[in-house]
Amino acid sequence: MAFSEFRPLDEKSLIEYIKAVPALSSKIGNNLDDIKIQEVGDGNLNFVYIVVGSAGSFVIKQAIPYIRCIGESWPMTKERAYFETLALREHGRLSPEHVPEVYHFDRTMSLFGMRYLEPPHIILRKGLIAGTEYPLLAEHISEYMARTLYFTSLLYNSTTEHKRAVAEFCGNVELCRLTEQVVFSDPYKVSQYNRCTSPYLDRDAEAVREDNVLKLEVAELKSMFCERAQALIHGDLHTGSVMVTHESTQVIDPEFAFYGPMGFDIGAFIGNLILAFFAQDGHADQVNDRKTYKEWILRTIEETWNLFHKKFIALWDEHKDGSGEAYLPAIYNNPELQRLVQKKFMEDLFHDTLGFGAAKMIRRIVGVAHVEDFESITDASKRAECERRALEMAKLLLKERRKFQAITEVVLAIRKLQS
Repeated sequence: MAFSEFRPLDEKSLIEYIKAVPALSSKIGNNLDDIKIQEVGDGNLNFVYIVVGSAGSFVIKQAIPYIRCIGESWPMTKERAYFETLALREHGRLSPEHVPEVYHFDRTMSLFGMRYLEPPHIILRKGLIAGTEYPLLAEHISEYMARTLYFTSLLYNSTTEHKRAVAEFCGNVELCRLTEQVVFSDPYKVSQYNRCTSPYLDRDAEAVREDNVLKLEVAELKSMFCERAQALIHGDLHTGSVMVTHESTQVIDPEFAFYGPMGFDIGAFIGNLILAFFAQDGHADQVNDRKTYKEWILRTIEETWNLFHKKFIALWDEHKDGSGEAYLPAIYNNPELQRLVQKKFMEDLFHDTLGFGAAKMIRRIVGVAHVEDFESITDASKRAECERRALEMAKLLLKERRKFQAITEVVLAIRKLQS
């Protein structure tokens, strides 16, 4: 077997590889004469190949032992492919309509093959930049989050099952450390990887580094991220990790997955929608002022949380007498107490969501790895103006998250900052 040890694949060796793996070659009818291969990795971490033949298609994703966009100076474990596959399979089992199927995994080669999400699927972030409405987005993403978070938590599982699963994912420590660094540390100090729209935001970036209250709050979130094994989270659920059409919503790229705080996933998604909202003015033109679209984004933010809340509680009610050990039925044995427990749980989760969402927003403006929503605004002063508003909103959310009681209040605060 030519692939008994790790090596990065190129198009030529990929064909050899597919030939040697029936689980893949059968997907394209065992006919490799007319296959087309396209490398589409976004350049941050991995190699991603789309393989299309006359009889079928799939995607191959291979992890390499360093961060691709920075180079070999920043090594990175290729074991992340194992955890990504594990998370795709587990989340796919829990939410099969919204997670593409894995066909093949090879630990030695740090690669897996999975369903190709064919056009018109596009990355949600690109759709948001283009100003496209997705009527089912909130419905679908809330379903995915409710199911994956509820069914991997102690609300559903015994502590024995939970600890076993936590232990398995503890191995993904390097990617967790990367998040700890880029989300909770770098933006709050001088770091070689930080950047912002300079010189316009230099003072704003400095203000973040000098803000004592902000640092106290982010320390609390960091300790929760590192210590709280609440559920199997995707770990990087931004709008670049979701592929969409008008009818379909598919979550990809869970290589940062581990057992962490639920609010980190919900916050990442909502925080990225808020970034998309503030970027719209930079994409407005004579033909389209984007006002209607901004209203759609605000509605989507509101619906995402409200639908998640409703679905999560419904799952909890349905399984309240099951084997989940967080709230034993023998103790939480009357409707009033159950309501109190759920109310407290969801309030805390809402505040975690706002805090983590805000931290994710800040890192995208003054940290490493920015978002295309802003980066594609060519006029730097206009871009900085959009980013500054988003940064103000993020700081407000991070510091005062406990004052917000409902998502409608958050949307109100976004509107206020916008005017």
